[in-house]
Parts: sequence; structure tokens; C-alpha cells
Amino acid sequence: MFGRLRAWTRRHSKLVDALTVSPLALLSLATVETFTRSGSVGARDVGVPGLLLLSAALIVPLTWRREHPREVFAVVAVVSFVQWLLDVIVLPANIAVLVAVYGVASRCTLRWALAAGAVAEFGLLLAMLRWSNDAGQAWPSSSAFIVAVWIAGIYANTRRRYVESLVERAERAERERDQQARIAAAAERARIARELHDVVAHNVSVMVVQADGAGYALDGDPEQARRAMQAISATGRQALAEMRRLVGVLRQDAGSPAEEYAPQPGVAQLGDLIRQVRDSGLPTEFTVSGTARTLPEGEQLAVYRIVQEALTNALKHGGPGTRAWVEMTYGRGELELMISDDGRGAAAPRLVGGHGLIGMRERAAMYGGSVEAAPRTGGGFRVVARIPIGVAA
Repeated sequence: MFGRLRAWTRRHSKLVDALTVSPLALLSLATVETFTRSGSVGARDVGVPGLLLLSAALIVPLTWRREHPREVFAVVAVVSFVQWLLDVIVLPANIAVLVAVYGVASRCTLRWALAAGAVAEFGLLLAMLRWSNDAGQAWPSSSAFIVAVWIAGIYANTRRRYVESLVERAERAERERDQQARIAAAAERARIARELHDVVAHNVSVMVVQADGAGYALDGDPEQARRAMQAISATGRQALAEMRRLVGVLRQDAGSPAEEYAPQPGVAQLGDLIRQVRDSGLPTEFTVSGTARTLPEGEQLAVYRIVQEALTNALKHGGPGTRAWVEMTYGRGELELMISDDGRGAAAPRLVGGHGLIGMRERAAMYGGSVEAAPRTGGGFRVVARIPIGVAA
């Protein structure tokens, strides 16, 4: 509600400024006859119309104090000085000087705020000298109001600038966060592309070897079979070379050759991964249900990495005494992975630069799948990944 109210006030700032000075206008209108009858010794009587005109000249400019605080203060100060020159009695509308001083102090630099405060104090001194019987005692006590309003304006200015800096910092942090997320996604895609390159390169290499062998083993029309097998071999080699040429740029900073050409893990290695996690201090249960399917190597790698990342997060953020469960379910056309733990879950501190969930979602999305990650009811964290799979070979 307060957010909508602030938005409305920003859209109708001129109306809000007019409403805030309306009590001063009503006070001036209600007391104009009283000030006309009472007057002041030696003060000029300008009548009700003159006092109304003077009050309007002091109050109406305050409507623009937000957009033009210095100009509004200048107008109010000049009108007050003319009032002093004409020896017109001090009115309730002269409170506009304090409002204008606050506007300058709250929206301008310290130099302008000091200048506005000095002018207001000088005007008060002139008024005390003309209309007060003891200016020496009346001026210090009356100037306290100007000083208080001036300090309030300085405080409002400092707080407004501080809030603006916080908003700017939050917006910059949000932009940097989005940029880091995009960089992390791009880096993860590059890593997936490198790993996929290894998988496809292996399959194509096997195809080439088998085609070469078949070219020498077939009977019947050996020459024609040999030409066909040679064509398969040549096509495979050409595809392999083209793929390496297109994707090879991603391998420039892949690391050491031993890491680059190491066999990629799959579903068969999940048992070893679970044992490693248990040895690291995280008791983990691993269950498989449904009819097992033969998955492509790329999907097996995605399954392995998702389980590995989810268990790593549980190990790092779960806290002491945490247990984990890994459930892999083969469904009709879908493989579901559920990795859950009973650790601290959402209460664990978020580390800057962590992009594990982004990597898991990217891997699942490559094969038309999805990843959902959220705290569990009652504590802990759960990651659910669903990856479409085909019919068993």
C-alpha cells in the first residue's frame, strides 16, 4: 500500500506540494481580519485586500519548491523584503520563508543551503529591529526556528542522497548479477560443448573403425562393398574433421591433455560417485526403479553431472549430520532424478559466484528436460531433474 502511495505522490508531485501548503493558506485566510484590526504600532495598514495579496505572493510560489527550490526561496525572500520596506505587519504567511529554507536545504548543495540560511537570519534580524522592543533578546530565540528547519533540511538532503545511492547500488548489483549469470551460462554451454565433442568424436571414430573393418570382411561383391564401406569411412572422417574444425575453438583453454581426452562418466559410474560422497562424510542412499534403458552417452553424462552437482551442494551447504537420497526412476519416455537432503537447505549462505543450478538446468535443457530446485518442507533441499529418453535399444 505504501509503495502505491509513494508512486502516486511521485506522479502528482505538484498536487501534493499544493496540499502541504494549504493549511498555511487557510490559516492566513482565517486570520487576515484579526491582523488587520490588531495591526502593529507604526505599521502600515494595507487593508484586507493588501494582506490577502501579500499572503498569496508568499504562499503560492511554494507550490514549485520541489522543482525550483532556489527560485522559490528568492521570490519569497524578495516579497518579504518588500513587506519590510513597506512596513507591513508580519503575517502567518511569512512562515513561507521557513518552508522555502527547508526546500533549499533539502534539495540543493550545502553552499546554497548556507546562503539561504544566512538570508533568512538576516531577514529575521531586520524584522526584529523594526517590530520588536528588545531585538537583542528576541532575535536569538527566534533564530532557533530557522536553525532547526535548516538542520532538518540538511538531514533530509543527506538521507535522500543516501537512499538514492542505495538504489543505484542495488540496480548496479542486479545488472552485474544478470551479467554474471549470462557469463556462467555461456561458460557452461562451452564446457558442455567440449564434453559433447568428446562423446560424438568417440562415436564417429568407432564408426570409422567399423566401416574400415567391414570393407575388408564382406563377401559377395567385394569390390562394390569395399567402395561403399570406403565411402562410409570417408564420410565419417570428413564429418569428424568438420566437427573438430567447428567446435575445436571451444577446446583452446580446456586444460591439460589428460583431462581433455579422459573418458566421460555416465550412469554406470553413479555408484562410484555415491561411494565417494559417502567417504566424504555425507551418508547417501541410492535407489533405481523402473526398467533401465540404454541412454546415449551425452544424456548419461548429463545425468552424472546433475547428480554430482546436487550432492556437492548438499555436502557444502547441508551442515553436520546431513543425509542425502538419490532416486533415479525410469518412466515411460522420461528419466526422473530426485536428489534431496535434510540439511540446512535455504538457510545455508549463498556463495557469490556459485552457478551450479545454472549448469544443471543447461544440461537438462540440451535434451529437452528441466530441473527444479527448492527447499523441502520441514528442512533440507531437493533437486528434481526430468530428461526425456527414447525406447530401449
